[in-house]
Amino acid sequence: MDGTSAASDGDTTDTVDRGDAADTGPAGADDGLLGLDGDIAAGVRDVSPLMLGIVPFALVAGIAAVDAGLGLAEAVGMSVIVFAGASQLAALDLLGADAPLAVVVGTAAVINLRMLMYSASIAPYFADYGRRLRAGLAYLLTDQAYALSVAEFGTNSDRSRWRYYLGAAASLWVVWQVGTVAGVVVGTGVPDSWGLTFAVPLVFLALLVPAMKDRPTTAAGVVGGAVAVVAAGLPLNLGLLAGALCGIAAGLATEVTTA
Repeated sequence: MDGTSAASDGDTTDTVDRGDAADTGPAGADDGLLGLDGDIAAGVRDVSPLMLGIVPFALVAGIAAVDAGLGLAEAVGMSVIVFAGASQLAALDLLGADAPLAVVVGTAAVINLRMLMYSASIAPYFADYGRRLRAGLAYLLTDQAYALSVAEFGTNSDRSRWRYYLGAAASLWVVWQVGTVAGVVVGTGVPDSWGLTFAVPLVFLALLVPAMKDRPTTAAGVVGGAVAVVAAGLPLNLGLLAGALCGIAAGLATEVTTA
């Protein structure tokens, strides 16, 4: 997420834009949840309902890591470095099946291609911040943090953008890491009757349906899902990779034809 910093060296993190008007008030005037800054607290509050799906999702990721033969340190390291649920599950599934490393990396990369679009979309809101701050915000980028932040920024011009985003994104990060560790610790001891894996598609459906707001996004979702289901029997979980590629292609083709 590259932007133009107001600082001469481009590395300071304190530059502000119109979205940070709320920062100019008296210290402590905007304190909210648990004494947090009001904008950070707003991000934490808005993302809280989504945690109902994130917690079991993280547990599943931890359990999947155990099933793939990873230890606690390896599972936590992957979770911290990758921090992307869908690609983590896909990569773990492939690792457990002894898939070639190129297939594992390629699948994870394609699944996360949407982050390029998220970054391009949200970058203008962070353009006046320093590089180090933007790099930190980029690391925390997730589907949920992006969707909540863009919606908030579009309706509330007084919101401190980086603080609101940090409140939502950092909360997700903490819950994800804790949930992953818990999943590794309990391992396969969680009974199937709990239905934790059912939470994974629900999390993405909750984000997918509102995102299908025009013809290109709808075409991408429908084609990608249909191809992934039809190709589910392909070896090395390549059906997921095929669905992602076909969905992207369908969305781009529809956008070109309707332009």
